[in-house]
Amino acid sequence: MGFFYSLVTLFILEYLLRLYAVGEDPRYRGIGGRIRYVFSIWALIDLIAILPFFLGFLTHSNAFLLRLLRILRILRLSRLGRFSRAWSALAEALKMRIHELLLSVGVAGLLLLFSSACLYVVEAADQPEAFGSVPRALWWSIATQTTVGYGDVTPITALGKIFAGLTAVAGIGIIAMPTGILAAAFSDAFQNNKHKTSGERESENGTTQLRETRRGGTADTGGGGYQS
Repeated sequence: MGFFYSLVTLFILEYLLRLYAVGEDPRYRGIGGRIRYVFSIWALIDLIAILPFFLGFLTHSNAFLLRLLRILRILRLSRLGRFSRAWSALAEALKMRIHELLLSVGVAGLLLLFSSACLYVVEAADQPEAFGSVPRALWWSIATQTTVGYGDVTPITALGKIFAGLTAVAGIGIIAMPTGILAAAFSDAFQNNKHKTSGERESENGTTQLRETRRGGTADTGGGGYQS
């Protein structure tokens, strides 16, 4: 418990110091600017991650609410994300491939609906408890398409097994589709960041060399004027 209290104290101290130092940013100067910062996304996440420590003392009589507040402590892990390039790359990758991802989700939804309807047609008479309606068959379709395969519901007719096999094979491709899209987007995002960083360094080097050249030229001019 001592380590836990020390960690919480460190989080609280860091939050208060950041709230004080954020005034250096022109967007958050003054009391009004700090209030705007408190209600920003990252500041709210930090605040929610700290609040369970204080609210836990007030909810000892409500075990469910206490457990819920403890779960919110997981949000502290998100504090590491904003300092990571991978987090920025993930956001950029999702933004770059949002249309392709939405398309894959739509295709997966259509396959779920189609396989559920097919299994309802061929299995409803033999297994009304499991496939008596399309929503009931949807559970089987989700478990099969995501390759989980709990085995609690399985088709027993020959035609139903054929549809089940086709759904399982199609599910592998549907799950692999967004994986490939995100992998390609990640690669592009990291390459863009790499090129951007290299360009900034080259620009800084060029600016430094230009300044040194100007200083050297000014010194030469001044020296020549002195000699004449």
